[in-house]
Amino acid sequence: MAEEAGSRGILVPLLLLLLAHSLGAPIWLLVIIGIWYSGLVYAESSGLLDRLDATRAMGVILMIRTRRGMRLLDYVSRPKRFWRGFGELSIWLCFFVMFMVVLLLFLSAIAVAVSPPEDPLPASDLLLIPGVTSFVPFWWPALALIVAIVIHEYSHGIQARVHGMRLRSFGVLQLGPLPMGAFAEPEESEMWRAPRRERLRLFAAGPSINIFATYIVLILLSSVASGMVAENEGVHARGIVVGGGAEEAGLLPFETITHIDGGRIGGYSEFSSEMGEIAAGDEAILTVLSWSDDSETWSERTIVVTMGDRYQYYIDECGGDEACIEDTTALLDFWGIEPGDAFLGVSNLVSSTGGVDGYANIVQGEYSAFGTVLSTVARPLLMLNVPIANDGQTMIQQERVMLVAGNGAIASMMGTEGMLMVFDFLFWLVWINFLLGFANLIPMIPFDGGHLVRDGVHSLLRKLRKKSHPMRIEVLSNRISSLSSIFILLVLLIPVILPRII
Repeated sequence: MAEEAGSRGILVPLLLLLLAHSLGAPIWLLVIIGIWYSGLVYAESSGLLDRLDATRAMGVILMIRTRRGMRLLDYVSRPKRFWRGFGELSIWLCFFVMFMVVLLLFLSAIAVAVSPPEDPLPASDLLLIPGVTSFVPFWWPALALIVAIVIHEYSHGIQARVHGMRLRSFGVLQLGPLPMGAFAEPEESEMWRAPRRERLRLFAAGPSINIFATYIVLILLSSVASGMVAENEGVHARGIVVGGGAEEAGLLPFETITHIDGGRIGGYSEFSSEMGEIAAGDEAILTVLSWSDDSETWSERTIVVTMGDRYQYYIDECGGDEACIEDTTALLDFWGIEPGDAFLGVSNLVSSTGGVDGYANIVQGEYSAFGTVLSTVARPLLMLNVPIANDGQTMIQQERVMLVAGNGAIASMMGTEGMLMVFDFLFWLVWINFLLGFANLIPMIPFDGGHLVRDGVHSLLRKLRKKSHPMRIEVLSNRISSLSSIFILLVLLIPVILPRII
């Protein structure tokens, strides 16, 4: 029997290593995991894990338990009515977000099936582990992950105490030095004897606190962003149109335009005003600032640009397609663009604070109330691609050097480097909390979403089939939960495996 248990214990990590290798995980990562696994096996067989109140899970995960924090948990859990209300709100929020998660998973799977990417992400990038994933650096994301999993599990613990369930321990899940998660370990018998509504509140509390934390931290991030100003006021282009006047004059991406024909450019509105005084074919004198990474200084130069025709540029983009020309003409009329309007020949023109403007707008009130709410809700989704597009950075590096701390009391005290450090940490705290909250609502056991589906289906079946025996409802709800978990697992694997076998 012991030999069978040992062989089963080895099988899981071996399968995980084989899967990771087949998905392209680097050899060095597999070697490190193998060494870690061997160390855990030795610590387990020698009794060291028992003395540390730790156990091994899934072969390579170390579960470390502690009783610390229990008194604080009891104190925080005292306003029971508030926390019950929070738990009830969490149920509705989690089921709504779960629907959105499933929808996004389906759309992603369909998109990959219809048009598989030519260069799939490497296996290390699929793990989203700080320091391992290419676009997730170590320090700030690791710290943000620790904060996110602590509040996640503490929220579970609060709901357990509020509903009279005892907690055996808190704990963390470690894969080497990397925190993979955390857990609040209630008394199993008390949790499964509890009414299902109370269990629903318990399971929903973790993901919901991460979602709420996402938007609370986002407001803090917006406040920090609003405290940053441009070192040199002006505008810059993130892209230069090939063959346009800007390219012919030698304008480069991220060069700050400070003057046009002697008129000062403080932002996009001043740029539009100056361009309105110029016609297609005219020459304009631009004063621009260029940043040198070597000397870490700005240098000024003047260029002469012959303006193109903005209207004609968009028409030419259609390549002679009559339907496209007709639609484009209607759009240009709607936008108020006319033949002869000056076109600099740049794309994605933003102000010198463009690296943080999208965040600062939340607290600066530049939009209507509805626009602000919509922008705030959508911002975490937009943030997901930022580190992917910028090699793990929280903004484009060329735009980062354009920023300095503002004149506010806190900004002046912290300085530019301090403000940027706080910005980076808050960015990753939003990013990690958002992903952790959403990922835990995948309707699949062992995620919180899987437990919510199981108990939710049981409650629904009990209402729809009042005459059925409770044991029959229990079996049916467990079967539906298991099938949904398998189905969602297949949906998750499609975007991962399909690009590698086609």
